[in-house]
Amino acid sequence: MYSCLKSYGIDGIDAFPVTVEATFGRAMPGFDIVGLPDAAIKESRLRVQSSIRLCGYELPAGRITVNLAPASQRKFGPAFDLPIFLAVLAATNQLSSLPEDAAFVGELSLSGQIRPVNGVLSMALRAKADGIPAFFVPEENAKEASIVEGLTVYPVSDITALLAHLNGSSPITPVEFDPLLILSGANQFENDLADVRGQHFAKRALEIAAAGGHNLLLIGPPGTGKSMLAKRLPSILPKLSFREAIETTRIYSVAGMLSPDHPILSTRPFRSPHHTVSPAGLTGGGSSPVPGEISLAHNGVLFLDELPEFQRQALEVLRQPIEDNQVTISRATSRVTYPCSMMFVAAMNPCPCGYRGHPKIACTCSPHAVQKYISRISGPLLDRIDLHVEVAPLEFSSLTGESHEESSAQVRARVEAARKIQHERFSSTSITCNARIPAGSLGTYCPTTEQAQQFLRRAFDSMGMSARAYDRILKVSRTIADLAHQQVIDKPQIAEALAYRTLDQKYWYEDYSL
Repeated sequence: MYSCLKSYGIDGIDAFPVTVEATFGRAMPGFDIVGLPDAAIKESRLRVQSSIRLCGYELPAGRITVNLAPASQRKFGPAFDLPIFLAVLAATNQLSSLPEDAAFVGELSLSGQIRPVNGVLSMALRAKADGIPAFFVPEENAKEASIVEGLTVYPVSDITALLAHLNGSSPITPVEFDPLLILSGANQFENDLADVRGQHFAKRALEIAAAGGHNLLLIGPPGTGKSMLAKRLPSILPKLSFREAIETTRIYSVAGMLSPDHPILSTRPFRSPHHTVSPAGLTGGGSSPVPGEISLAHNGVLFLDELPEFQRQALEVLRQPIEDNQVTISRATSRVTYPCSMMFVAAMNPCPCGYRGHPKIACTCSPHAVQKYISRISGPLLDRIDLHVEVAPLEFSSLTGESHEESSAQVRARVEAARKIQHERFSSTSITCNARIPAGSLGTYCPTTEQAQQFLRRAFDSMGMSARAYDRILKVSRTIADLAHQQVIDKPQIAEALAYRTLDQKYWYEDYSL
């Protein structure tokens, strides 16, 4: 006997259709699964056999062959347990019929319970695109799949409930999408920018970075508020659009990091890995590649505190993803691409002891130690950071005074106004913010006055800028002009953008031999 039904597999963050076929014949007993399955899929025959017996069915003597088509594409994970179970029952004449217009995914326990699987949101999106009207998923994944409009999602808790639904004795109630899932937690942050006293120059840089999606480096002695500022950056970023929320949620779904109670991300992610993270931990990897930290920060912030303490190799792998906004992981048997359009924010001390340039505490580092410490950050990586900001020590009066500090909501209002200008400017393109303007389009989107152009030309010659640094200064100037609601970039915007590019001259290109 022969049976088949539809299911879905995951390749990167994209889903692909899989036809689960099963045949049963009177021959030497056996249970084979073919179609390039991984170890988890090969082990599913044991889970299927246990579930069949515990649910009161029989596994007749004979050879069962299950094929996962297309056979040329590798399949990973236990999501095929449920369709294999149903296909085997149908092939052995223990299940009268299977719906042709439905897809099934789910992991089986030995007792017949249905456990959640990764990547259900991507599968649901692909099912809708394929015209599949009904999608049977584990109960814990049901809210996640219900985000896809126009798809009927059936939550399955165990095999008994599913079989009762299929034979019509006890239909399963579909899950309806709850719009409050998107609104819950939106713009609710524990950290507010008003908590940071003083540091107005750094706060201004933070606002510019948020308004244009620029990368940011904070340099200063210990305790000046570098980490505090970085952790409050998500609170001034624009709200996630529904498209961005779906993009980011798909990554977290594939990585198995979604909560059943919060099946869609409502705030921009903020990832802050420890400095012991490996290159694969940042970019993603493994025998069956999973997303790394830079992809988990997609549409959000990747924050590296104590930047020079990270492995040099780990930092260097960031160079291409920062430019391309995607990372491709190649293995002998697979090749996947993950998106990573994120803001890169880093913090570091100016020297190993941390007090170089401090007005009151003397630095104890030798020139050689300072050079060795600073050189851990390569020039090419530094060149990809748009704003370099020095965070100076605070005076006592700044910490105890009654000065009014702007809240995150006040700053976010200006940031969203600038992003609205950019959205209108780039409405007919795929550009999302000023930081993503291609080099070939700078002349179109970054018009400058003659005075600003001459000023930038003199700065380019005197500072020895690279072409990449020139492009990034123009992009930052474009953002500063948007915050001021100016269409054309003038000299003050160029001057302010240049003020955020002087620390590489001070720290990286200084002559330490003197």
